[in-house]
Amino acid sequence: MYSFLRFLVLGLISIVILLGYGLAGGALWFHLPQGLNRFAALALGAVGVGLVISALVSRSQCIRMLGLALMPLVAVFAWWVQISPRNDRVWAPELAQSVTAEIDGSDVTLRNIRNFNWRSATDFDANWDTQTYDLNKLDSVEAALSYWGLEKIAHVLISFGFDDGEQIVFSVEIRKELGEEFSELGGLFKQFELSLIAAKEQDILYLRTNARDPLEDVYLYPLKVDAEARHALFLSYAQLGNRLAEKPLWYNTITANCTTVIYRLVRSFAPDRGFDLRFVLSGGLPEYFAETGMLDWPEPFGDIRTRAAVSALAQAMEPGQNYSRVIRGE
Repeated sequence: MYSFLRFLVLGLISIVILLGYGLAGGALWFHLPQGLNRFAALALGAVGVGLVISALVSRSQCIRMLGLALMPLVAVFAWWVQISPRNDRVWAPELAQSVTAEIDGSDVTLRNIRNFNWRSATDFDANWDTQTYDLNKLDSVEAALSYWGLEKIAHVLISFGFDDGEQIVFSVEIRKELGEEFSELGGLFKQFELSLIAAKEQDILYLRTNARDPLEDVYLYPLKVDAEARHALFLSYAQLGNRLAEKPLWYNTITANCTTVIYRLVRSFAPDRGFDLRFVLSGGLPEYFAETGMLDWPEPFGDIRTRAAVSALAQAMEPGQNYSRVIRGE
């Protein structure tokens, strides 16, 4: 019985250590220079597996071998925690600026609002604007969900509407460096800084409905949010932009992405809002909105996804038409 328990405990410890080596290997893979990263990750894995096997087959040296197996992990961890996010990298053009805000009572002045004219995802005219918004005129909040082939995952953007017809969209994204591509795995290993983009709908939604290849499926859901909560959510985004400009943060595929950040922002002024797995598997958020009474539509809702779809409307837009009005069927 003692031998069995000993083997079980050692087996569990070994599994934990090997998982640690897997994470450490990922850190080396995504942060060391090309070529060296593969060698270092494979070498570290070989060392870890060798030491764990030695510990399992050796009765007298078991504890010592497991202790030795921990040493490389401690070294990688010490290096890992010193990797800090930065704001001074050579960014992709569409992420070259980050939004900041000046708050003066109900007036919020946003700087670095993206207002690009997109012909394709790589051909565009870059424009960064400054504009003041009066929160007393803020009268709508909508969630835009953009799908690119994964049913369970969508990128979530929040669009604020004002009674003069103005729309401004906030989007939490990775801040890609020039030439860098998104990687879900890389997002677990400090590959990307967190970025907050404030943009016009004719920029950030048009990019997805009309310019990218392949085009994305975009849906627009009006949310039932009272005036106080609308103001609080807008200010939460504005303050997040200022915090990121002062102290950058890492993007994380699971814990700090486009939906988990929104959830934390909402919780900052609505602490009773419970967590739902669909804040991670964001493709299911439309059903969450419907189930929790958040959709600002007259009932019956019908097929909510058909009702919310805007890509076909955007792609049928005529030159000179107002993008925001077109996608709302106006």
